[in-house]
Amino acid sequence: MDMLPERINLLEGKHIILGVTGSIAAYKVVALASRLTQAGAQVDVIMTDAAQKFVTPLTFESVTGRPVFTRIWDSQGYSGMPNHIAHVGLGEGADLFIIAPASAHTLAKMAAGMGNDLLTLTTLAADCPILVAPAMDGTMFSHPATQANLETLRQRGVIVIDPDEGRFASGLYGKGRLPDTTTLMGHMRLVLGRSGRLSKAKVVITAGGTREALDPVRFITNRSTGKQGHALAQAAIDAGASVILITTSEQPIPVGVTAVPVQTAQEMLQAVMEHIDDTDVFIASAAVSDFRPAAIAEQKIKKASLPEGPFSIEMDRNPDILLKIKAYRQETAIPRVVVGFAAESENLVENAKAKLHAKGVDLIVANDITETDSGFGADNNRVVIFDGGGGEQRVELATKTRIAEVIIKRISRILSRKKAQ
Repeated sequence: MDMLPERINLLEGKHIILGVTGSIAAYKVVALASRLTQAGAQVDVIMTDAAQKFVTPLTFESVTGRPVFTRIWDSQGYSGMPNHIAHVGLGEGADLFIIAPASAHTLAKMAAGMGNDLLTLTTLAADCPILVAPAMDGTMFSHPATQANLETLRQRGVIVIDPDEGRFASGLYGKGRLPDTTTLMGHMRLVLGRSGRLSKAKVVITAGGTREALDPVRFITNRSTGKQGHALAQAAIDAGASVILITTSEQPIPVGVTAVPVQTAQEMLQAVMEHIDDTDVFIASAAVSDFRPAAIAEQKIKKASLPEGPFSIEMDRNPDILLKIKAYRQETAIPRVVVGFAAESENLVENAKAKLHAKGVDLIVANDITETDSGFGADNNRVVIFDGGGGEQRVELATKTRIAEVIIKRISRILSRKKAQ
């Protein structure tokens, strides 16, 4: 099943200015403008003359549904306002201003405080956070003048998004490529969310399915991909939290998240206990293997070395991370909020409620793994959230992004209530 249309709470109704300058990477930010619009943001694009050599204004108008601004003295208006003062209306009314790609020429003009085109003039009038995403040939990016200009902008509070390394149109290889759309949006979300409902809170999340080695090439695992856990990390960043993600997954790491890669249940427990001090919220979304092979073969197990017919593997029990946290919490009152997950194939309500009380958590998020359109490996999910007071919240089929937002909102309410006690 295809992923459901995605809107992002953090971006709903936000007014974002996208400045586009003269770089061959200009075509890439058409996708950024489209994604932001689909997420619910109002996107106003300002293009320099050089940018229009690479992409036409009509392209951006088509994906945003809004007029594109190109010159200070054009007659086209903005909400009834003549363009000669559009820089004031745009700059003062925006929630965030991102310039992507930002050419060396535009960066130099910004550093010098120039305002001889609509883009640079609007940066001078803006009272919102400004981000720049430099994109240029590697030698231009590393040039002392460009680096000095970037440092000047940083000192003035401009947020610089580090470019990627790669091959340029010139055929050379170096640092200066525009990051992908997801990364650019990640930096924007990090800035927009920093004063959110979980501002200053520390959140530790586990994600993915643990892998228990049998020999150097085989392991025992489960079908968890970590998508829901990584979505929770992004939702927590959107809410302003400081996030540590302990994960077995190869899913992308959201911008601003501190990732701790692990493989086994024992490694995951060790990482959790290393980071649990002063944690406000612990979310155990990982699918942790209950058992592991009692012994790991040093060499690959060969069929020829095994007897004919069935054979058995001796297994040991893995540590129960939530029970460890329960004991730690009883001694220290940390974390303030603990959330567990229950992936069930039968008796979902009974099993989830039993786990809620046995593990001493504030919330249990349960889902039916027999559903074919949600759960393991899917982009969508449907869950039931149980709380210690007997409450039950059903969330019908939605993207894992939306599910994560619902869970983080519930967590923020619990944390706020506990802090007030």
